[in-house]
Amino acid sequence: MVFSSQVHGDIRLRPLLLVLCGAPFVASLDLFVVNIALGDIAASYPGYSLGDLSWVLNGYAIVYAALLVPLGRWADRIGHRRGFMLGLALFTAASAACALSPSLWFLVLFRLLQAVGAAALTPASLGLLVGTVPAERRAGAVRMWAASGAAAAAFGPVVGGILVEASWRWAFLINIPIGIALLIAATRVVPDVRPTATDTELDLMGAALLILGIGALSLGMVQGPEWGWGDPRITLAFTLAAACLALFWWSNSRHRAPLIEPALLKVRTFAWSNATALVFSAAFAAGLLSNILWLQNVWEYSAIRTGLAIAPGPILVPVFAIAGQLLARRFSPGTIAAAGSLVWAAGTLLILASVGAEPHYVTEFLPGLLVGGVGVGLALPTILSSATAGLPQSRSATGSAIVNMNRQIGTVIGVSVLVAVLGTTVGYDDTHSAFIVAWWVIAAVGVGAAATSIGMNSQNPLTVKVPA
Repeated sequence: MVFSSQVHGDIRLRPLLLVLCGAPFVASLDLFVVNIALGDIAASYPGYSLGDLSWVLNGYAIVYAALLVPLGRWADRIGHRRGFMLGLALFTAASAACALSPSLWFLVLFRLLQAVGAAALTPASLGLLVGTVPAERRAGAVRMWAASGAAAAAFGPVVGGILVEASWRWAFLINIPIGIALLIAATRVVPDVRPTATDTELDLMGAALLILGIGALSLGMVQGPEWGWGDPRITLAFTLAAACLALFWWSNSRHRAPLIEPALLKVRTFAWSNATALVFSAAFAAGLLSNILWLQNVWEYSAIRTGLAIAPGPILVPVFAIAGQLLARRFSPGTIAAAGSLVWAAGTLLILASVGAEPHYVTEFLPGLLVGGVGVGLALPTILSSATAGLPQSRSATGSAIVNMNRQIGTVIGVSVLVAVLGTTVGYDDTHSAFIVAWWVIAAVGVGAAATSIGMNSQNPLTVKVPA
């Protein structure tokens, strides 16, 4: 694929970056705000289990993961600017529908539409960034794009706590003014960098198989404690998951335009960055939700108090994302990501070893939270920027879509495992024991992310080229 032009000379770089980094910011802000809102959503729709409520998070992540690559190719076909604006418009409209949801399952349905919009705007925003930012500033711009999600992590808990204090519906309404502002700004500052080729097929069958496979796997893990692990419905869910994922892999290796191009996986830095993104995202998603559930369900914090309590950790994420960029001058990306993953695991273990039935936030919870925030800041932006920095411009949107797909798959797995571990606990002793197991699992997965990070040092991502 050949792009018709690169717009370098006359672009206004600062407003352009503000708009294009606003896309992952909005998506990440929504993630953190909805995590905080989950308790109040449960209060609005009584009678649903934690497994049912988890679909507000998992339904979004599954559809987002499966559609990132085909909608990235769709943006390659119709133009990144058009794909970005259509995706952002759908995300904004679906956010309004979420706020008006009359029942839990309507909320889940509108979250799926939200995910379609996010899956369209995310790869298109990076494709625009790579296509318009001068080559000498591109690596820094990609890292800034990745770090914008970390900035949302800093604001999300506090914003979510404040909004949910009024109503959880404001957790979705907040996306509307942000989305409209970004749409207006995009019409003024984002150039249209169009591909001249039109041979970008959409592997919709592969996307459908991935949705069914990950969805069935999540269903089995989430509902196992409630239905019973020997229940025929759980057996059917796991069987369907295995069949769909195996068929997806078989189809992907033979499709003319596969979701995951074999040529991209030959770039070892890209392949290992994707593996690390999946593993680390599982640990991060489970860790975030477990901390929120502990504060709200065990220590009985309100939404706003939970948001303020969680905030110090995420606030450190953008700070140490910048520190990671400085460290990158002396250390390899894999080394930085491995260090961040280990620090995250250490923060989780510190919380595990400290918390008790009575809330002692400053001495029992805050230290582990701060250590974990340092780890996320070092690991996550490094993983994301390393995955895409070595790809040619013609594969930038697709490469970004694949790494973000793996992030979302990791998120689904992490949340599902957490729900399965916590199960249907009753009483403090039972609940505390379940959280201890969950935190041990989260820490172990963090160590696993450190191990896969070493593979990111296999090749220099800035010199490897994939055939267009």
